[in-house]
Amino acid sequence: MSILKGKKGIVFGALNEASIAWKVAELCAKEGAEIVLTNAPVSARVGQTAELAEKLNAPLNYADVTKMEDLETLVSESMDKLGGKLDFVLHSVGMSLNVRKKKPYTDLNYDWMHTSMDISAMSFHRLMQTLYKADAMNEWGSILGLSYIAAQRTFPDYNEMAEAKSLLESIARSFGYHYGKAKNVRVNTISQSPTKTTAGSGVGGFDAFFNYADKMSPLGNASAEACAEYCVSLFSDYTRMVTMQNLYHDGGFSNTGISMDLMDSFSDEALGK
Repeated sequence: MSILKGKKGIVFGALNEASIAWKVAELCAKEGAEIVLTNAPVSARVGQTAELAEKLNAPLNYADVTKMEDLETLVSESMDKLGGKLDFVLHSVGMSLNVRKKKPYTDLNYDWMHTSMDISAMSFHRLMQTLYKADAMNEWGSILGLSYIAAQRTFPDYNEMAEAKSLLESIARSFGYHYGKAKNVRVNTISQSPTKTTAGSGVGGFDAFFNYADKMSPLGNASAEACAEYCVSLFSDYTRMVTMQNLYHDGGFSNTGISMDLMDSFSDEALGK
């Protein structure tokens, strides 16, 4: 059975095959959904979103998530192309110039930090406000944002993206309340394992960090494909009563204090003491 048969949605952020959003888009189509793909205009030069759109026979609308007029056009044209209201939206959007330019957390460029917040978090509110005012979501629709555990815990090299993810999760709770009361639309965030995406790999020390999380998690790191499956389950009718949650999809990392693998690596014997 195709669990998204007849459903319609928008998927943000499918830059290339390494993107979680790319896997989500492919699985949504496989499970019977019709989708519109969207990405930042710059991705037309640096990404392969157009190739995915052709593969899935899906409309592609480029949109700058910092501009209300772009989002309003995207939502309006998506409903036109899909022939009705939406059932799900994936917000897979994040960018930090401070991370890209390797600025340390103690010496941030605040103009860049503002841009990080605008693109990575405020855009989630901007998107939902656009959907809300346009009455674009069907009842019991599902809106998801992708987050990371650095919103709750300190990861030094994650930089100001930690604050951006904290804001993203707060927006999900706050807008989730209002959208739930008014329209029975649910809003959640998924806190995913470190994943070898283009954005994730740009964080300093990512390889060591990825390997650490894999050893810490009893199930190991969750893959992009597994995250896509979780997203699709949250778009489906099986999760109608789940809202305002930050849902950990991390192989158990978030609830593990220490793993046996890591304990063994820090034993006196392993350290040569």
